[in-house]
Amino acid sequence: MTILRRALDGLYLVSAGLAALSLFGIFATMMAQVFLRQGNIQLPGADDFTAYLCVATTFFALAYTFKRGELIRVGLFIDKAGPGLRRLIEIAVLLLAAALVAYIVYWTFSDAMFSREIEEVAQGSVPFLIWIPKLAIPLGSGILLIAILDELAIVLRGKKPSYVRAAEERAARGDFSAEM
Repeated sequence: MTILRRALDGLYLVSAGLAALSLFGIFATMMAQVFLRQGNIQLPGADDFTAYLCVATTFFALAYTFKRGELIRVGLFIDKAGPGLRRLIEIAVLLLAAALVAYIVYWTFSDAMFSREIEEVAQGSVPFLIWIPKLAIPLGSGILLIAILDELAIVLRGKKPSYVRAAEERAARGDFSAEM
C-alpha cells in the first residue's frame, strides 16, 4: 500500500471519526437536556448546537460511506452493461459527481467566509459565530470530492471502484444490509 493510499484512507477515517464525535455531541447534548429538565433548568442553545451537529455528522460521514459503497446507488442500468460500457458510465457519473460536489464546496465555503467577514452570529439564545459550524459543509463535501476523484483515478486505471468491491465483498459474505 502506497503512502498516498494510506493518507487518503486515513483522511476518510478521520472524517468518519469527526462524524462519530458529532453524533456523540448530539447524544451528550440531548442527555444533558434530559437531566437538566429534572431540575427545571434549560440548556441554552441546545437546539442550535444539535442542529449544527446533525449537519456535521451528515457531511463528515459522506466520504467514508461513499468509499464503502454504502451510499444509495441506482445500479439497475449499469449492472446490465458490459465491462467497457460500465467503465464509461462510471467515469461519466464520477465526473458529474465531482463537478456537482466541487460546486457545493465552492459555494458553501464562500458562504462560510462571508459569514466570517460580516461576523454573523447565531440568532438563538447563545450567540456564537456561525461561520464555524458552517465550515462542516465545505469540509465534509471537500473530503467527499477527494474520495470521488480518488475513485475516478481508480476507474481510469482500469480497476473496479472501491464502492463496487465493498458491495461485492458484503454480498459474498451474505450481508445485504446496505443494499436495502
